[in-house]
Amino acid sequence: MILESIVVTQDSMAVTHITPLGIQMDGEIAVLAPFRPSRTLDNLIANGNATVNFTDDVRVFAGCLTGRRDWPLAPSQAVITPYLANALTHLEVAVERIDEDALRPRLHCRVLREASHAPFRGFNRAQAAVVEAAILVSRLHMLPADKVDAERAYLTIAVEKTAGPRELEAWSWLRDRIDQFRSGNRHGGAA
Repeated sequence: MILESIVVTQDSMAVTHITPLGIQMDGEIAVLAPFRPSRTLDNLIANGNATVNFTDDVRVFAGCLTGRRDWPLAPSQAVITPYLANALTHLEVAVERIDEDALRPRLHCRVLREASHAPFRGFNRAQAAVVEAAILVSRLHMLPADKVDAERAYLTIAVEKTAGPRELEAWSWLRDRIDQFRSGNRHGGAA
């Protein structure tokens, strides 16, 4: 099972990087598999630690894919990398083993600390739709336009029926990013 999370890493100069990343849990081991090349992978190798954050604020997912990576952070206790301040729960992890792969290495990270900050009250359909649309946006360079259009049309139904202000804001960022990509501004605001 893949859990959609926000991973926070730092480079060797303590510059923080925030990105969505699906992870897998194997007992007390979080398995992260970022694609090459990636700042997340470079940071994990350089510092050997990260925080894995679970949030219901889908603006973070959409924001990271549209150039909005300045999210409030809070200090961790077991690792040097901070966690997402609005996380419902976060894990502080340290890399134990790397299974090398030319495209997508797997980093097995020991959970050193887990902290819960707020209750999870469940996702609405718009939140799930925004996460799915964020995944589409992350793959615009790989997917045919008709597939993106079909998925976007279907996801729009959930957004129109169930979204609150945060989901509507996130949805508008993703919609604009797709339009920028199609207009030839392939990098848009993404970082």
